[in-house]
Amino acid sequence: MKNLNLVHLNGLRALEAVGRLGSLQAAAEELGVSIGAVSQQVIKAEAQLGQPVFHRLPKGMAPTDAARPMLARLTDGFQSLSEAVGLGRQRDDTLLTISVAPVFAARFLVHRLDRFTSLHPEIRLRIEATTAMADFVTDGVDLGIRVGAGKWPGVDAELLLSQLVFPVCAPALAERLKEPADILRLPAIVDGRAMFSWEVWFRAAGLEPVPMTVRHVFNEASLCLDATIAGEGVMLAWQTLAAYALEQGRLVEPFDIRAATGFGHYFVTRAGSRPPPKVRAFHAWLRGELAVLEEP
Repeated sequence: MKNLNLVHLNGLRALEAVGRLGSLQAAAEELGVSIGAVSQQVIKAEAQLGQPVFHRLPKGMAPTDAARPMLARLTDGFQSLSEAVGLGRQRDDTLLTISVAPVFAARFLVHRLDRFTSLHPEIRLRIEATTAMADFVTDGVDLGIRVGAGKWPGVDAELLLSQLVFPVCAPALAERLKEPADILRLPAIVDGRAMFSWEVWFRAAGLEPVPMTVRHVFNEASLCLDATIAGEGVMLAWQTLAAYALEQGRLVEPFDIRAATGFGHYFVTRAGSRPPPKVRAFHAWLRGELAVLEEP
């Protein structure tokens, strides 16, 4: 490891970040320093190596052909260091850190956490609401709940609940609906980022897919749900999104027709690891909570 004495570690970090991200600005944001500091580190490291590492281009920094193998090794090396630090951090067996999508946290999880706490008062919860997949080695996250097809690299994903979609609306609007075709009389509230469309429900209901009259489009399912509760129209919801509002009577599911999307709710953990007791406790509790949502 004598070669490590030739270049300062901060210089190597700057080279690796710029090489992977392609610009001084992106590297500075990741490293939490100024663009000027990254630039100086790169210049100093190139001088210590005795050769340029990057071509300076109008739109960023591109590695030289000679530097590419070195930068790839640096990325592997810093990833290993990051994992080593993650493994070396002291874990608190009383704190459970959960990574979940914001809509799952807001619409389903927070309304039920008191039930988990009553069963396991010794476990404190930290909820990280994000759509990004956690790095279970470096982020300090114990488990994740994700909706998708379950094919994420580097993790173990167990299906908890297949996602089914169905119309929901305010009680006053539901009075107008006598049969599935009547749904076309109501304006639709649309989630612009949904992984499915009304077509999947129309087919399940035996209807020919036709365009809905759209009243509002949001890029967030929670906003769609709020607009639907306010009586603005009908939306295509799923079990965990609508469960609490249905329990409260703020929304109605007018027909007992649900359509599969091909996606599901998954319990996600680090690949190949044996979950500790706190994770197994949450897993058992969550399976019970989701089990009651399997039927209309």
